[in-house]
Amino acid sequence: MNEKIKLVVKQNEGKMIAFRRGLHRNPELSWQEVETTNRVIEELERMGIPYRRMEPTGVVADLIGELNGKVVALRADMDALPVAELNSDLPYKSKSEGKMHACGHDAHTAMLLSAAEALVAVKDELAGTVRFIFQPAEEITEGAEVMIQQGAMQGVDNVFGIHIWSQMSTHTISCNTGPVFASADVVVVKFTGRGGHGAMPDACIDAALVASAFVMGVQAIVSRETDPLEPAVFTIGRMEAGTRYNVIAENAILEGTVRSFHPRVREKMERAIRRYAEQVAATYGATVKVDYRYGTHAVINEEASAALARNVITNSFGDGILYSDRPTMAGEDFSYYLQEAPGCFALVGAGNSEKDTEWAHHHGRFNVDEEALAYGAELYAQYAYTYLTEGPE
Repeated sequence: MNEKIKLVVKQNEGKMIAFRRGLHRNPELSWQEVETTNRVIEELERMGIPYRRMEPTGVVADLIGELNGKVVALRADMDALPVAELNSDLPYKSKSEGKMHACGHDAHTAMLLSAAEALVAVKDELAGTVRFIFQPAEEITEGAEVMIQQGAMQGVDNVFGIHIWSQMSTHTISCNTGPVFASADVVVVKFTGRGGHGAMPDACIDAALVASAFVMGVQAIVSRETDPLEPAVFTIGRMEAGTRYNVIAENAILEGTVRSFHPRVREKMERAIRRYAEQVAATYGATVKVDYRYGTHAVINEEASAALARNVITNSFGDGILYSDRPTMAGEDFSYYLQEAPGCFALVGAGNSEKDTEWAHHHGRFNVDEEALAYGAELYAQYAYTYLTEGPE
């Protein structure tokens, strides 16, 4: 633990909270984070950290230490969601109709800037380079790939990220070895039957019936075809069929998502979904087209990096703060960075019933216990400092 880092984070806590609130008032959706990018650049210029503006939004900045060494990357996402804020009593409530920071990315950006300021204070002790990645478009799982294509991970030896987590109590941090977030794939299934008059079903092939049979039966893939020790989820979130109450549907479109932690489960789910769709369609005399699109990979924390993070957590905050949270089936495009370099991803608890910050992510009432921000900022900085000083065990 570096005491100077702890002191600088504490001294700047109020400024960090104010910055987060400013972003919360002015949320910007994926690929629209122009003013957020500008605000980040203003802070980096004030600190004297060289940066590169990415296209169309986002920032990469390098703090080069006085001593030669490796490169460690710290990532924060910046985009908001198309969600209407329901926190009407907040003094920093979103000013943009139908948009809000409902996932904590405003906190992530503020924490990483605070970490940057703390690391500037110990620049003469840094044995290497700290790269700060301020990433757009995480909510649509596109930003990480674009940042990587533009060189964000070039030369990086290790990468670390944080997510504020309302499902964990404030004053807890989790960074387990192995799976943290699931892969997230998108499935679109289109059944085509034969439409006609609702009074003459014998002359038709009802696509709504076909789709309903598929929805009811396809969950057997999870319950009977996948190893119960290797979890998978298949959710149909949208179903559209028919045009009018007395017209038998000719088309039915289903949209859903598959979540898993293991590539072999992912591949098996795709094969099984295609098989179920084709056989259900054949049973009713319909046809089907399945579009299975692979999304983010699973976030799998590398063992040595996670061990380093846990040591940093206990050394900086004490043994009582370390928490072992279960993996979640949610997705995170931080996984793309882990395809480029070893690293890990930590969850910083921000749930507090007294402050009404235990709402689920992406809910209109979501908010963050701002006491968590200092933990996240210090963890970012202490991880980078320790990695460059000691490296993973």
